Parts: sequence; C-alpha cells; structure tokens
Amino acid sequence: MSPLPSWLERQDGRLAVITGANSGIGFEAARMLAKAGARVVLACRRPDAADDARQRIQAAAPDATLETLQVDLGSLASIETAAATLTERLDVPIDLLINNAGVMAPPTRRVTTDGFELQIGVNHLGHFAWTMRMATALSATGRVVQVASIAHKFGRMSWDDLHSVRSYNSWKAYGQSKLANLLFMAELDRRLQQKGSGARAVGCHPGYSATNLQTAFDADRSLSGAVKRLGNAVFAQSAARGAEPTVYAATSAHVGGGDYVGPALFLEMWGPPVKVGRTRHAANTTDQARLWDASVDATGLDLA
Repeated sequence: MSPLPSWLERQDGRLAVITGANSGIGFEAARMLAKAGARVVLACRRPDAADDARQRIQAAAPDATLETLQVDLGSLASIETAAATLTERLDVPIDLLINNAGVMAPPTRRVTTDGFELQIGVNHLGHFAWTMRMATALSATGRVVQVASIAHKFGRMSWDDLHSVRSYNSWKAYGQSKLANLLFMAELDRRLQQKGSGARAVGCHPGYSATNLQTAFDADRSLSGAVKRLGNAVFAQSAARGAEPTVYAATSAHVGGGDYVGPALFLEMWGPPVKVGRTRHAANTTDQARLWDASVDATGLDLA
C-alpha cells in the first residue's frame, strides 16, 4: 500500500466517518486517516465488503482503530437506522463526516427504494439525508467533506425533471448529481455559519483515478468496460493518489468552509491536491438554496 502523503499530520483522537469506504477513493481515504491515527468508521452498503476493507486496513496498520456500519444511501429508512445506530454507539463527536459513496452512469434508468432516480438519489439525496441525520453529532470544529467530480462541469440541474422521468441520459444524470454535490456543499456551509456552528462543509474531487466506480454497471466482457479498464490502466492515477484531495480537504488547515479541492495537474485529472475552481452553475447561490428546499421536500429532513 502507498505511503502516507508528507503533508498529512497525525490525526490522533479524531473520529472520521466515511461512506463507501470499502473500495476505491473511500477505502484509500480510510486507510490514510487510520494510519495517521484517526478512529475510522467504514459506513458501507454491504457489511461483508466493509469487513473485508477493515481487515485489509488493519493488516497494513495493526494499531488502527476501525469500525464498520451498514448503510444503504439508496434508502431513507436505512439511513435513519444507521444514523440511530451510530449515534448510540459513539461516545465522542464526529470530526470528519466524509460523503464519498456514489454511483456512476447506469445505462438504463434505475430508482432507489424511495423512487428517486438512482444517481441523484444516492449521490446527492442519500448524502443530504445522511448529513442531516448526523449534523448534530459533529464536533465544534468538524468538517463535512463532499466528494464531487470533474463531471460537475457538464452538469445542469433539470429542475422540472430532477429524477429523469421524462428523459434519461446516464451521463447527464451523473453530471447533475455531481453538480448537486457542490450546490449542497456550499449551501450547507452557509447554513452552518448562519447557525453559529463552528463546523464547516468543504468539497473535493479525485480527478481521473483508477477505481471500480467507472465499470460497476458494465456487463462482463463489454466493449465499454474494456475501454474503461484500459483507460484506468494507462491514463488514470492510482486510487491512493485520487484519495489525496479528500484527505487534504478533510484535514488541512489551509482549507476553509466552502473550499473545493482537486488535483493540480492537466485539467485537474492528476497530481497533488490544491484548491480548484468550479463552474458558475455550481457557484449559483439561487440554485444552492433551491436545491436545499427540493432536498428537504424529498427527504423530509432539514438542518436541526
């Protein structure tokens, strides 16, 4: 496994909760934080995958403090149960709430348990509900880290068809969900400040990194899957490098509320983490508030 970044300071005594920590960016972020001394909760849809990830990290870092939690971000009921379970279990507040889990571009329209289009449902609404449930458990200086994507740059909010009922395009729906991540992050940070909370929300993206996110919905031996796997092997940076913006956004003293972190090199696809820009659509304060209201309506949850 890759060594820790030189800029990562010790995280002893801090608690991190990471969704989708069983593979890819989430796994590598969990590994880095655990090796740096943080107590890490791996919040995953599949308990077996979460336990396997825990064992792999423990093997690399025998002194690490690791726990697992089952949560399906495609189910509001599962989110409620998981939040209650975690709240009862914890004896300290959460320092780092890392919203990492996601799905990318299923070829046909799918829906969550609650009838949301899968990508806006898991990537945004699931994390919105999860954050609303866990916000009161944040420490006074906690950070909510929302993992977005370069894909937010082509994202547009389809306000009259958020769930792609009339028309579904896998990549448009993905771009919309990633734009929603940044709209949510900015509005969350604003509302935390308005409430006088010391907690802050920040965003990040992994650039072009080799994970199984790209190929999760490809059929075995499909041409699409083969092309994506070749791209991962030839052009992508490792998942460990791709996780550095997440960890930097979570821990760096140089990152403040509302900041967005990504790779430094070649169109933000590779390289060390730095603060990066976002599109005017992501910076639209009217849309940030509009998405918040739509999310409250969809989930029945709001910031306490």
